[in-house]
Parts: sequence; C-alpha cells; structure tokens
Amino acid sequence: MKSSTRLPSLPQLFTALSLFIFLTFSFNTWLDLPVQLALFMGWFIMLLLGRWLGHDYASLEAAAIRSISNGLGAVLILIAVGALVGSWLAGGIVPAIIYYGLKLIHPSFFLVITLVICSLTSLATGTSWGAAATTGIAMMSIGCSLSIPLPLVAGAVLSGVYFGDKLSPLSDSVILAATMSEVEVVKHIRNMLPISLISYVITALLFTVVGYRYGGEVDLAQVNQVTQTLAALFHITPLAFLPVAIVLLLLMKQQPAFLVISLGALLGLVWAVLVQHSPLKGALHSLYHPRTIHTDLLLINKLLNQGGIESMLNSIIVIIFGLGLGGLLEKIGALTVISRLIERRVTHPGNLSLITLLVAFFWNLFGSAMYVSLILTPGIMKKHYDRLNIAREDLSRNAEFGGTLTCGMVPWSDNGIFMSQILGVSTLAYLPYMWLSFSCIAVTLITAYSGKFVHSTQQTTRLEQPLKGAECTELS
Repeated sequence: MKSSTRLPSLPQLFTALSLFIFLTFSFNTWLDLPVQLALFMGWFIMLLLGRWLGHDYASLEAAAIRSISNGLGAVLILIAVGALVGSWLAGGIVPAIIYYGLKLIHPSFFLVITLVICSLTSLATGTSWGAAATTGIAMMSIGCSLSIPLPLVAGAVLSGVYFGDKLSPLSDSVILAATMSEVEVVKHIRNMLPISLISYVITALLFTVVGYRYGGEVDLAQVNQVTQTLAALFHITPLAFLPVAIVLLLLMKQQPAFLVISLGALLGLVWAVLVQHSPLKGALHSLYHPRTIHTDLLLINKLLNQGGIESMLNSIIVIIFGLGLGGLLEKIGALTVISRLIERRVTHPGNLSLITLLVAFFWNLFGSAMYVSLILTPGIMKKHYDRLNIAREDLSRNAEFGGTLTCGMVPWSDNGIFMSQILGVSTLAYLPYMWLSFSCIAVTLITAYSGKFVHSTQQTTRLEQPLKGAECTELS
C-alpha cells in the first residue's frame, strides 16, 4: 500500500489549489453563494488528487476526520461564544457597556482607545477570540453609535486583539508556535517584542490621526438618542460589568476557555432574569436564537438582534470543512512538495523570513485554520533555519507573525469566519484596516533584509535531527 503512493507533481498541486481558489473567489464575489459550498467542493478536488496519487479513500477520509477532531476545541468555543453574546444582550450587559462607553469615550480618540483596550484584554486573557467576543463587541457597538465606519473600528479591534494574543504567555498560538519550533515560550515572546512594539506604535499613530478626523463628524444627537433608547429598553446598571470582570479574570488565570465562556453565558442568563426581569423561557431562548427587538432606530435593532448558538452554525460548518481540507492537503504530501520547492530559494535571512511568512499565510489560505498554519509552517521551515544557522526563535517569531496576524484575512478560515461573525463586518471589508498586521509584516521584512533582529546560532545535534514534518508523511 505504502509503495503505491506518490507525491503530487507541482503542476498537479498547482492545478488543484488554483481550482479551489477560483471556486472560493467566484462563490464569494460573483455568484453570491455560501463559501461552505466551495469548501465542500474543495474536498472532492483533493480527494480526486489523492486517489490519483495512489491513496485509498479510507486513508484520505481518516486524515480529514483526524484534522477535524484536532480542531473541535475551536468549535466548542464558538458555540459558547454564541450563547454568551445572546445572553449578554438579553441580560443588558452589552447594552450597559455601550451606554457607559458612549457617555465616557471621546469620539476623537475612540479608535486608538479601542486598540489599547482590546490589546490589554487579549494580553491579559491570552485569547483573541475571547477579547473580540467581549470588549471587541462592545467597542464595535460604541463605534457604530458614534457613526464611525464599522470596517475601520473592526480594524482597530483586530489590531488590538492580535497584538495581545501573540505576546501573551497564556495564548495557545504563542505556546503552539514556540513548541513546534522547539523554543522556550519566554524566549519566543522576548524575540517578538522589538518588532511588535515598533509596529504597535505605527498602528497607534495611524488610528490616532484617522480617529481624530472622524471624531469631528460625530452626530451627538444620534448618540443621545441611542443612550436614551438603551435606557428605556434595559435597566442600565454598573453591575453589568461584574460578569465581564469574572470572565476576564478566569481567562487570565488560564482556566479552560470553553468553560469560562460558558460560565459567562450562564451569568448573562442570571442577569436577564434577575436584573432585566425577563421570563426564564425568554432568557433561555436567547442562548440559542438571536433576539428580535424592534425600535424606530435601525442602529439599535442591528446592535441588539444578534447572538445565540444558532448564529454560529454557518461558521461551524466552515471550520469543519476547512479543517478537513487541511488534513487532506497534509495527507497527499503537499508539505514535502512545498519544502522541496523553496529549498534552493532560501539563501539569505531576508528570503528566509519572506518565505516563512508566505508559507504561514499559505496554510491559512488552504488549511483554513491558524492552528494548521502554526503546526505545519515550523515543520516545513525548521531545516532551512538550521542550514543557515538562524536561531529557532526567529523561526517561531516569523511563523507566529505569518500565522497569527494573517489568519483573520482569509474569509473561509476559522478566524476570518469567527471575526466577521462576531464583529458584524465582512472579512474583505475590514481587511484594509488590519494595520498592525501589515505594519508588523513590513517591519519584519525590512529588518530581516537589513540584518536587524536576526539571531545566528551554531547547529547542535538536536537541530540536526531529521525533519519529520516535511519528510514525507505522504506514504503513511
């Protein structure tokens, strides 16, 4: 069985991937069809290629199922987040945050404040998803009330949550990138700091300048109307911040994200019954179905009629299909083909950094999940860093930048789907405003080609071990 399988040729792999990209882009842009259908067809493209290469169907299916199984933790978190958003709306928690935010935050500095608040939340909790689902939602709602373009606000939210996520020792992406690169977590974070801080300053300046421009265009009459409507619909009280504080504190203590977010949903349910005096059945209903509040303000209707597990079902389907597609790509030997393709092109630390970033983005694009990128990129690139005597912490840093900072750019990836769903803005709409991601990648390449922040090392016996991840698991 093993001897009958072979690696795909470059034309075969290029044709299959190009067909998948064409389907996804055309479904998204021209045909207005769900991206789930494109991913579903992508499975059959890779299955046909795998059969052509000699793999039996049972082994291909097993590879897809194994990959899906490895990502089910993200699906559980997504379900919990849907319940949390629904119950926090019913319990008046999100409306209270919006109300007090509109009263306290000056419009001219709203975008940079959003960046900082989301950064601190993500840094403290170690999760970009948790930060986006809590402070991110609140800042989006406030920004909408201030008449600031939502894609711009989403860009500030994402810049903040991804900055904190990739520098937090609590972050699963940080731990994964460091572990797969065989680097200590503290050393990994320390090596990311210089480039991250330079990029953060650039990003903060951009959001300050742009935010000041929009601050002068805010219609305060509309803001007052929003706060008055919220006060009429809900019992607004500072106690609404207690569930938020509990959730953030537990996440900071590295408690399981699924359990913590589920607890947050339960607290929202309690707040709905005890504080908002909602019927128990209606409060329970909010955990699964989006709310149906109708007012004369379309803005209020948009802010409040969302959430619930049901709102996450489309995202869950995308993640399942995307993870399975990543498993099929790994099974047919795409890792080995790509590694051999780039080997002769890696001759300089600048080229090495560029290719690492591209490989990480490639796996976000075709693996549809940040975890796929952070697992497979170090596997492909390890031996190239060792060959050039470049420290592994540079590998983990570049894999993190390429994997974490670009994962929200792909509409069909787990992060792209989650962030667009949670923030209410399409991936392609907020993409131009992910300024931290762009500045960080630019600074990485500039410093790498100039020789700055590049760390050399002498190869050791440990580093000379065979590259298992890229050395053909295609015959297994």
